[in-house]
Amino acid sequence: MNSQIKEREIKGVNGWIMLFVVLAGVIGGIACMAVGFALVGGDEVPERPGFFALAAVGIIIVIVSAISLNGFKVLAPNEGLVLTLFGKYHGTLKRDGFYFINPFCAATNPTVFGKFGKKLSLKAMTLNNDKQKVNDEEGNPIEISVVVIWRIADTARAVFAVDNYMNFISTQSDSAIRQVARQYPYDVSENGDEKSLRGSSQEIADVLKYELQSRVEMAGIEIMDARINNLAYAPEIAAAMLQRQQASAIIAARQKIVDGAVSMVDMALKKLSDNNIVELDDERKAAMVSNLLVVLCGNRDAQPIVNSGSIY
Repeated sequence: MNSQIKEREIKGVNGWIMLFVVLAGVIGGIACMAVGFALVGGDEVPERPGFFALAAVGIIIVIVSAISLNGFKVLAPNEGLVLTLFGKYHGTLKRDGFYFINPFCAATNPTVFGKFGKKLSLKAMTLNNDKQKVNDEEGNPIEISVVVIWRIADTARAVFAVDNYMNFISTQSDSAIRQVARQYPYDVSENGDEKSLRGSSQEIADVLKYELQSRVEMAGIEIMDARINNLAYAPEIAAAMLQRQQASAIIAARQKIVDGAVSMVDMALKKLSDNNIVELDDERKAAMVSNLLVVLCGNRDAQPIVNSGSIY
């Protein structure tokens, strides 16, 4: 096949020099034609085969010069032109400038239809696929999309190894994100797994880049970066998962509040005892602990009650 074709860079002839040669050929050919036909058609000059030959040479020079005009190519920076000669890969013109190549070479680009615009862009390009619904490691449906930064590294493989390299990388991106999403949960799982789609962005990006690069290597494409662009639960479970996250956040907040309240109660009792401010028996300590915990852990501000009598 053709899957074994590798890029071969060619160097065209300086276009300005060849433009001068072609123009000189056109002018010379027209001059030969004019002189030859003038002498053949003149009444005073006898007909001679040499005059016909001169006119024929002029016609040939003009035809060759006209065909040569197809060999002029202009390339901007980071552009490439994949050329075929009678159906076989001839080479790739990659250096920017004005060049002259074999006029019978044809430019090839499977992503462009028509005769013109066959140049390949060698710049870094961005692929931003639409969101797709997949299942994470725990089976939860999620909506996810990726943004991929890529460029053509081997023009020959990009053109000849796949039918359309733009469609190819788009399809492989969808396949790669499905494969990666099935390996990790959306969020940190209950068993304490450190890697998740939401929490381990750099690790997931590295895995996704490696997975996608292995898939598009045959097309001569280099993946420069690949990251998750959009990540969310699917609409049918989004509300339930939001309640779950809210419940987890409330429990975590309550745990912090209780830990802080217990620490403050312990500190208060120790300071009262160390400074000999008041001596409390176990029953009064229990009542004080209960009141402090209610005040510190309650959702509303405490309403003080003034006791004018003895606490005993």
